[in-house]
Amino acid sequence: MIKISFKQGTILIKGNIRVPNSVWDERSGSFRAPAMYYRDIINYLKESGIDFEDTVLDLLPCPDLTAAYEASGKKLKLRDYQAEALISWGENEKKGVLVLPTGSGKTLTGIRAIAGCNTPALVVVPTLDLLEQWKKELEEAFSMDIGKLGGGEKKILPVTVSTYDSAYIHAETLGNRFGLIIFDEVHHLPAAGYRSIAEFSVAPCRLGLTATYEREDGLHTELNRLVGGKVYEKKVSELAGGHLAPYTIKRVAVTLTDEEQKEHDQNYSIFLDYLRKTGMIMRGPQDFQKLVMKSGRDPEARKALLARNAARDLAFNSDSKIEKLREILAQHREDRVFIFTEHNRLVHRISNTFLIPAITYRTPSKERNSILEKFRQGRYRAVVTSKVLDEGIDVPEANVGIIASGTGSKRAYVQRLGRILRKKEGKEAVLYEIIAEETTETGTAKRRKEAFSSRKGPAGSLGKKIEKEKAEKVTAEVKDQDTGKESSERRKENSHANI
Repeated sequence: MIKISFKQGTILIKGNIRVPNSVWDERSGSFRAPAMYYRDIINYLKESGIDFEDTVLDLLPCPDLTAAYEASGKKLKLRDYQAEALISWGENEKKGVLVLPTGSGKTLTGIRAIAGCNTPALVVVPTLDLLEQWKKELEEAFSMDIGKLGGGEKKILPVTVSTYDSAYIHAETLGNRFGLIIFDEVHHLPAAGYRSIAEFSVAPCRLGLTATYEREDGLHTELNRLVGGKVYEKKVSELAGGHLAPYTIKRVAVTLTDEEQKEHDQNYSIFLDYLRKTGMIMRGPQDFQKLVMKSGRDPEARKALLARNAARDLAFNSDSKIEKLREILAQHREDRVFIFTEHNRLVHRISNTFLIPAITYRTPSKERNSILEKFRQGRYRAVVTSKVLDEGIDVPEANVGIIASGTGSKRAYVQRLGRILRKKEGKEAVLYEIIAEETTETGTAKRRKEAFSSRKGPAGSLGKKIEKEKAEKVTAEVKDQDTGKESSERRKENSHANI
């Protein structure tokens, strides 16, 4: 008889048979396959009419999670799109990624998936802050102790929350203990190392959650194999005015001083001359990384790279941006404002100029939490930050965002917009982009806008007419779209059994 078992993140198949996705392992004298193919192996053996003994699963003893959720008194009604998302996931054999905007309730959606699957569940998150947030919400939802793996703790329970780093370290031993694995901010999963968390897990049920599915390096295509691919998506513009706050985007153009412009152009010419001379083409992050690698052994490449960085610094940190920021802050004295920058240099300059508290990756956790709590209480009306608040941290409600500098990344853009879209009665959010004209930043902002507005569906409304006035207020109206479209009630009734 064929025997299948689990060992260090793999499935051992003992017997005279080779199953799909397996290779011969001389040391164990058996065929071996990554644990993630467990369900496929079982289905193959059953469909082939082959008898087998299965000792793969060693699930943690688990209470009735469905009953615990129902009895907790914390059960919340799903919004229509959350229910539709879970239906789509259920119809895909409880595998796949749900793409939902920041602030749209991804955590609640994950909790309902746990209650519906009623099997030991591991939730994987990128930061310790998110770990604590998930742990708290899961404890309230199920009225039970929740395991924690990360931050120096290792407490494995039927429902456990782990950081990606800790899940990676323990993937070989935890791979057969959970029937459901949820990857929050799943766009991190395809990274080298992290993908083994999915590969070493036998969990038949897999759920990915993110606001930004695509990766600039193209590795999001790996999610099809690791989790099940994208099965549902809602764009920001589809929920704005309904489940998220309506919003307006204002693109404000500023000019460098004559001296700044001259220095910028001289530096950027050095960079462009090198590209022309060598035939290099900058089509994306991978091409730029090649230049970075080349700069380590080629003095001319290093000179070009430093010149390019100097040009960007001038565009990002121009005096005109500080003055325009002063005008915008004066217009929003009564509002709650997040200011985003690409680098810490501008964070500190803004903080010192306007006496605004700053948060960077160097800010101690205790100080950061204190700043955010005072912002939540209204004691601070503005906070300036670099990339650290883009994801993984529960930030207080704000209604104004200002991008003082940034990259062409759609992911960062969507996440920063999402920080100001939490729904509140009477609230209308506004996102400013301050862009230095006739600089490298013009192309960066264009790529950012095109990446966001080129998405299929209603999100493309962002690409509607955008009028620009130099150094004046410029707006791109994004029509409020209430997407409270009712999905088929019959479809819901027939599919809820899958959730």
